[in-house]
Amino acid sequence: MNKVRKIHPDFLYLLEFKEQKLIDLFKDLREYVLEIYPDSNELLYHTHALTTVFSISDKLSDAFCMLPIYTNHMNLGFSKGTLIKDPHKLLKGTGNLIRHVPVETPKDYRNAKIKDLIKSSVDFALQDMEKPTKSIGQVISKIKRAGKK
Repeated sequence: MNKVRKIHPDFLYLLEFKEQKLIDLFKDLREYVLEIYPDSNELLYHTHALTTVFSISDKLSDAFCMLPIYTNHMNLGFSKGTLIKDPHKLLKGTGNLIRHVPVETPKDYRNAKIKDLIKSSVDFALQDMEKPTKSIGQVISKIKRAGKK
């Protein structure tokens, strides 16, 4: 069994302000993505949403999925969602590239269709990557916290 990767303190600090249901959902979905692709890097952001981006490198452009947590809900997002295979038409959204799967319960993602969708996105990212990466399994915080130097 793989050891669960700890959540970065910058992210955890902000996560704790969310409702417990969203915290639990995020932790479980994060663990699920890491089970599917344990070598992924996590890029952490706090903009309009508190977001973990899973990437095959240390670059946002090599991301295969993301978990944005909003005020009252969260999604399983795909930054190149219009380019990946989605045979079951699970992806929602109208943007040029980004698509998402709404997440309310573990049943929304702990299933074979979502697992295949994540794997398809990983495969696409690996094929689309410009050059191999040396970053594997890293957590990179882009979060700016007040009072933190």
